[in-house]
Amino acid sequence: NTPHKMTLSSATPPDPSKIPPNLPSSVEKSEYLSSEKSSSIPLLKNYINGKFEDPLNGDSQITHFIHNKNPATNQTLCYLPASGESQVDRAAKAASEAHKKGVWRKMTPQERAGKLMAIADKIEQDSERFATLESEDIGKPRSLARNVDIDRAIRNFRFFAGQIVHTSTKFHDMGEQQGFNYTLRRPIGVVGIIKAWNLSIYLLTWAIAPALACGNCVVVKASELTPMTAYALAEIIDQVGLPPGTFNLVHGYGKDVGAAIVAHPLTKCISFTGGTVTGRIVGSVAGSKIKKCSLELGGKNSMLVFDDCDLEKATDIAKRAAFANQGQICLCCSRILIQDTIYDKFVEKFLEKVRTIRVGDPSKEDTTMGALVSLPHREKVRYYIELAKSEGGQILHGGKSPDNLKEHLKEGAFLEPTVIGGLSPFAKAATEEIFGPVVTLHRFSTDSEAVEYANTVEYGLCASVQTTNLNRAHVISDQLETGMVWINTWLLRDLRVPFGGVKNSGVGREGGEDSLLFFSEDKNVCVSY
Repeated sequence: NTPHKMTLSSATPPDPSKIPPNLPSSVEKSEYLSSEKSSSIPLLKNYINGKFEDPLNGDSQITHFIHNKNPATNQTLCYLPASGESQVDRAAKAASEAHKKGVWRKMTPQERAGKLMAIADKIEQDSERFATLESEDIGKPRSLARNVDIDRAIRNFRFFAGQIVHTSTKFHDMGEQQGFNYTLRRPIGVVGIIKAWNLSIYLLTWAIAPALACGNCVVVKASELTPMTAYALAEIIDQVGLPPGTFNLVHGYGKDVGAAIVAHPLTKCISFTGGTVTGRIVGSVAGSKIKKCSLELGGKNSMLVFDDCDLEKATDIAKRAAFANQGQICLCCSRILIQDTIYDKFVEKFLEKVRTIRVGDPSKEDTTMGALVSLPHREKVRYYIELAKSEGGQILHGGKSPDNLKEHLKEGAFLEPTVIGGLSPFAKAATEEIFGPVVTLHRFSTDSEAVEYANTVEYGLCASVQTTNLNRAHVISDQLETGMVWINTWLLRDLRVPFGGVKNSGVGREGGEDSLLFFSEDKNVCVSY
């Protein structure tokens, strides 16, 4: 049953050059002003130095507006300014000046924690609006946005509000005749935060909360595909009343705003979540300027299913790990490695559960899978489905857009949950990141073979191991080349633990104490008797 490392097929592989870029379009300012759009569709604003800036003002220097669409309906949600270097420069200078004045950093940890708790409370009070915005922006079910994304945003602020008042620094005694050392921990200064579209408010607050807790000032860029909850967060931060310049939000394309944030001489630290290709550029620029940099990048994660597992539980976990958030989570397990003695039983039960997934209107409470983030992204996912076919894969379920959508959803970026069998675990479709509702199934015989297949990919973010053998679970976990391993579960998160990957999945760790260490600098003070 061991597959060869080269998959042969007579089918012609699809052309990757035909995958469209996953970027929203833009319109010139004059075109925007001459149309009905200027009065009927919301226009988001940058938030710089404690003020929302009108992008229609001549002083704003904004010449284009980005078109933001609901991926479920393909209808326009809002426009946002296509900002650039000048807006980032003003935001970075505002943050730097605020840090120099020190109003925020000189607050006690308890005072900063109080502000973070107030932000969390206001998000909670407005949680249904946040859930609706996130659902409409990303295409995910509103119930998922409510129970995962918005809940996590609230918890991020509350967690780090608690963390900052309960943390401690180090003391080293050198003996009665010499002296002692103690460690001071101070904020870095201006932090650049650039996050991906798939879990917009979830990922943004995962960095914003600890960066602010440590006393830093931040310049934030949300994805141009999903800007609305970041804007709603800026409104709440404005209401809570952080000192001007402490929090700044600049909208725009990654090549313009993201690049400017990373390169700006006043940003001293970068927290980035996104694709590995972009991550290499971010890391290179940040490294050339000697900036602290955390890169949370792509993943091609495996679930290892052994024949002593609880099959009912394992198939439930596999369904969620493969298709949560339409498969658009860097932690999704898009490769399921199944011991050959239970392969057929697992596949049968897994497919039964996949067939219960309800694809449809994200606003409906009974929908369990919504739309992908955009039509271009759906084309990328379709490319990989066709690639899998050309490499010898068989579509066991899905592989196409659903044919029972309501009329208002027919232009949306929907795709059925797709299960592919028959591929080599070394095939391109089984080793490259797809980032969509596609999972490949593979057989293995021995523990060592399972580990070999899991480690063959260039990524190393996470893995999930399904077994009731405690010794096997610990041994396999140690052998897997990943930053995180879940045993008999998936995405069970404890905000105290380090989060991050190895290999092409990133550099650095955030979470709990690791976040406080990343967003601050330690200074040792040595005292002699």
